[in-house]
Amino acid sequence: MYDVVQIHTHKRLFIGLLVASLLVVGLLVLSIWFLVFSPERSMIYKFVLLAVALVLLVTIMLAGIGLTAIVLTIIRARPFALLQGPTRVALNTFFPLVLMLGRLLKIDMNRIKNSFIEVNNSLVRVMQISVAPGQLLLLAPHCLQNSACVHKVAGNVNNCRQCGQCMVSDLLQLRDRYGIMVGMATGGTLARKYVQDYRPKAIVAIACERDLTSGILDANPVPVLGVTNLRPHGPCQDTQFSFRRVEGAIQYFLSDGSDHI
Repeated sequence: MYDVVQIHTHKRLFIGLLVASLLVVGLLVLSIWFLVFSPERSMIYKFVLLAVALVLLVTIMLAGIGLTAIVLTIIRARPFALLQGPTRVALNTFFPLVLMLGRLLKIDMNRIKNSFIEVNNSLVRVMQISVAPGQLLLLAPHCLQNSACVHKVAGNVNNCRQCGQCMVSDLLQLRDRYGIMVGMATGGTLARKYVQDYRPKAIVAIACERDLTSGILDANPVPVLGVTNLRPHGPCQDTQFSFRRVEGAIQYFLSDGSDHI
């Protein structure tokens, strides 16, 4: 069994970039508004610009409310049920813009995605979710398997011989201990198929930053606790995970919602 310490990225990185993204879109709305009242433009042109400006303005307002809800939820450790919609607008709609802004500022993409994962995990943990073992899905990447193993487990984790040479055996140990569902995916398509087939009420996901962020957004509104994998041999080869953190995430969903990770 491997158990390693994971490096955390502060949540304020993603939140700060989200604020900056809202400001950028706000400046865009002001620019469009200025063009609307330009005397050189035709009425049809002004009408189209005004419609675009109003759509962007409504989106900014919803995302602003969602951003406020995110910050207050993290600070107070209490969810705002009525603000779930604006929160999703802030996270889902502005996530691509956050990444774009991060690239312009030359910020490492994995740092931004790690920060997003931490924000998501904080929002999920305060929801006090409790599900039955049969409603919880543990999703893991196929690269956890030893690259020299001839027993391919992607699509059917029961093919694992539990030799202990990789952490797939740890997944089966968690499955048998808690009675949860386990799926190993080769990518987003198979991961989405697991979600469609099993219809879980909650998900614990192990993956790299890229796959975790896309998976969290795709699974919405199903709550996901994400644990980034560890790559001592480089990406997509003989990866590992923190057994302690994954087990803590499982215990959180199976308990009364108290924090274990």
